[in-house]
Amino acid sequence: MSFTLTHTCAETAARCGILQTDHGEIQTPTFMPVGTQGTVKGVNQHQLAREVNAQIILGNTYHLYLRPGLEIMQSIGGLHQFINWHRPILTDSGGYQVYSLSARRKITEEGATFASHIDGSKHTFSPERAIEIQRIIGADIIMAFDECTPYPCDKHYATKSLDLTHRWLDRCLSFFADSTPLYGHKQLLAPIVQGSVYPDLRTKSAQRIAALDSTISAIGGLSVGEPPEMLYEMTGLVCNILPKSGARYLMGVGTPADLLHCMALGVDMFDCVLPTRNARHGLIYTSEGLLNIKNRKWADCPAPIDKNSPIELLRTHSKAYLRHLIVSKEMLGAQLASLQNLSFYTSLMSEARKMIKENRFHLWMNDMLNIVTTKL
Repeated sequence: MSFTLTHTCAETAARCGILQTDHGEIQTPTFMPVGTQGTVKGVNQHQLAREVNAQIILGNTYHLYLRPGLEIMQSIGGLHQFINWHRPILTDSGGYQVYSLSARRKITEEGATFASHIDGSKHTFSPERAIEIQRIIGADIIMAFDECTPYPCDKHYATKSLDLTHRWLDRCLSFFADSTPLYGHKQLLAPIVQGSVYPDLRTKSAQRIAALDSTISAIGGLSVGEPPEMLYEMTGLVCNILPKSGARYLMGVGTPADLLHCMALGVDMFDCVLPTRNARHGLIYTSEGLLNIKNRKWADCPAPIDKNSPIELLRTHSKAYLRHLIVSKEMLGAQLASLQNLSFYTSLMSEARKMIKENRFHLWMNDMLNIVTTKL
């Protein structure tokens, strides 16, 4: 498994590369649709591959561990076989659930003990256990176990949390080195930069991660409520420290504007639930701007959902029809909206790669920022 940097923008830090895995290559920058429980909500695998053209999807370790469970996952041959997806997969470590389940968990040096949101049963994720679970799930890229700090977070807590995350990282690396993949394909372990919104802590963590010279390094603990300016400041700081020879993955980000700004700072990979979550609530990203399909103004609009979409369904079904489906809570509405939003995100990445290669990214980015922030 390897990452090769192929192009760099002359005016910004935006870049193109190729991340090679045993399930195929990933051209960066790229966006990963989130398939929390082995499914990207509202979109089937055929659509993901053929229409959305997702190069890689993300699975959630915590949710897959609880349901369907590790015994079923291993008996079938891992997540790729279970969901019939033969392109790359990345799994998070469960660390984000340590953050999001703050009322249901306890953190110690050993790991995090939490109560299942399904039945209240108690479970413990140690760094070693998190890696073992991801070995069983079988993703191509697996994440180190960390603590994602909230925002706001006082510096004393952020410092203690960062030191714990670094100690957990050492244990993850050790267990990963002493274990082997289960299904015949290689796996790559990605360390995570933390440090809340404190520049000195982010610098300390980024230097620690940079010293590992990993094929891919992640930036975590952002997009948790901090202002966009802080997101961009911390991302730029970290990207300036992480080695150019490795891919950079910004976790859980974000809006199309966030993606554009952070690509310009040197980020290569993104994931976020936003496109599918917003789709289910009727917020649609199109090539002409952002629209709330529930608004009365679209009730009799015969224009296509997106006249410039690469997907025929979205060029032929009208905004009026999509509004009817969403307002009526018909399943097809969420499916069409999710297809539109995800394809918009992946098309944005594809066009970004083209613009970087042609050294026009900085000009194109300004035009796109006008579009993605326009409310129709």
